[in-house]
Amino acid sequence: MHKSEFKNHDMGKLVKGAIVPRPIAWVSTMDREGRKNLAPFSFFTVASMNPLTLAISVGEQERQKDTAFNIKQSEEFVINIVSESLANAMHETSSYYEPGEDEFAVAEVTEAESAYVKPPRVMASPVSFECKLTQVIEIGTSNLILGEVIAYHLRDDVYMESDKVDPRKLEAIGRMAGDYTFVRDFFSLPTDTLPK
Repeated sequence: MHKSEFKNHDMGKLVKGAIVPRPIAWVSTMDREGRKNLAPFSFFTVASMNPLTLAISVGEQERQKDTAFNIKQSEEFVINIVSESLANAMHETSSYYEPGEDEFAVAEVTEAESAYVKPPRVMASPVSFECKLTQVIEIGTSNLILGEVIAYHLRDDVYMESDKVDPRKLEAIGRMAGDYTFVRDFFSLPTDTLPK
C-alpha cells in the first residue's frame, strides 16, 4: 500500500493494528469548579528523561472536551497505570459522559489525594505520575500533551531493589488494535528460542 492509497483505507484501524501493544494512560484531571474527570488514552509514551516528561495524544473523538480542556485550563494532571484488576473500571471510563460528570463515581474507582496537583490519582493503580503541563502541540485534530513528572507514586509490592518495577506484579494491560492484551510473557535477547 502506498501513501496515495490512504484515502481508500481506514488508516486509523491500520495504524492502531500495527503499533502494538500500546500502554494505557488513565488520565485524571479536574476543571476550575473542582469537577473530576478520568479517561484512558493509549497514545502514551515517555517524551524525555531529563526533565522527566510524559506524552499523551488526545484526539477530538477521545474525550478532548474534558481531558484536554481541563489540562489546558489547570495545567496539571495525573497519569495512572492500568493493571489487570482495574481493566473493567478503566473501560467504563472510556465511554462518553456529559462534561463535568465524575467518572471516578460512575466507574466506582476509589481516589487518593495527590501530593502536588489538585486532580486525584487512582488509589489502586500500581503507579501514578503527577504531572505539570509543559506544552500542548496541536497536530491536526489532536492535542499532543507534554507533562513534566513532579511526583511518582509506586505501590510497595511493585517496587524491586535497585529502583526497578516488577513487571509481573505491575500486571499492566495494553491495547491491541480495538482489543486489549495482558503483559505477562518476558524474555531477554539474544535467544535461540524464537522462530527465524
